Amino acid sequence: MNLNLLEKAIAIAVQAHAGQTDKSGKPYILHVLRVMMKGKSEDEMIGGILHDLVEDTDWTFEQLKEEGFPQHIIAALELVTRKDREKYSDFIQRISGNPLAVAIKLNDLDDNMNVNRLNEVTVKDAERLSKYINARKYLETNGAGTKVGG
Repeated sequence: MNLNLLEKAIAIAVQAHAGQTDKSGKPYILHVLRVMMKGKSEDEMIGGILHDLVEDTDWTFEQLKEEGFPQHIIAALELVTRKDREKYSDFIQRISGNPLAVAIKLNDLDDNMNVNRLNEVTVKDAERLSKYINARKYLETNGAGTKVGG
């Protein structure tokens, strides 16, 4: 495991997500750390900690390349970064062709589906949960080379 690259990814995420909070007001970095910890490989862990970086901060994919992150990780991160005005179903379908992107997104969905992290579950939360469940089912069924354990 290349701890230097993983450590660099963690340091970047901590700095970039500083001051951000999640839907329940907790530090956002906790979400990306949990997604990272679900990773079963170094690539999944790096992808997990960086999965919201470009979407939610000023970082770019070019900067990640300049920092030395390999192209296959950047390619997966590009797939798990939702484009402006992109339909969620199109976004999930786009991810399905890349095994690393599928693994990262499944780990992200697992954390997003944990309602225990919310102060209360609203109707809007329930609707979002339904969307996440459908996305998970799609990726488990259609994800390229995905083998999801029980």
